[in-house]
Amino acid sequence: MNTREENIDYTPEAEPDEAQKVYGEHIEKARKYFDLLVRDGDLLGLIGPRELPKLWSRHILNSAVVADLVEDGQLVADVGSGAGFPGIPMAILRPNVRFVLIEPMERRANWLAEVVVPELDLKNVKVLRGRAEEAPLRNYDVVTARAVSALPKLLSMLAPLTVQGGQVLAMKGSKAQDEIDESKSLMKKLKLESFEIVTVGQNILSDPTTVVRVRLL
Repeated sequence: MNTREENIDYTPEAEPDEAQKVYGEHIEKARKYFDLLVRDGDLLGLIGPRELPKLWSRHILNSAVVADLVEDGQLVADVGSGAGFPGIPMAILRPNVRFVLIEPMERRANWLAEVVVPELDLKNVKVLRGRAEEAPLRNYDVVTARAVSALPKLLSMLAPLTVQGGQVLAMKGSKAQDEIDESKSLMKKLKLESFEIVTVGQNILSDPTTVVRVRLL
């Protein structure tokens, strides 16, 4: 089978105009994060080479705009953070919000803790290696996740981490409503109050971000 792999262009995406609009005074840290991902992403298995041509638009900016849904002073857990999405782009943009990145894979957790956090001087970020179920804290105001699992399973992992009245922000795609419908049977068990599909970045990004926001009782 001819896969035509040799014809694929893996050139990293040029910085789009939207990056400056999203990040403003924090743009240099966002650029440095981009550079670190380009340098280490494939080597350490953080992102595949196919992601480089859309690194800004589909990953960094797509994650950053979720910061519109958190408030200064809150404590946010980013579960299954991987290469730092959405936690790092959000943390760069919101220095007055505290983030804990929870990542089970040692290689990725070490890269976040030993490379990204110090090189970007992110004093509002801590990295915890482990699974969501192993997290020592259960008092996060907000818990975020991107591409971790289907919403019913995701909520079973994330809801126990949040405070009373907290919220889960799950980045989802076109089937968000279907996943909500599949999750409604868990409302009583997990003490969920409401589901809402929120679109963020629609005034800036050509491809806005879809988030399922789940509020807890």
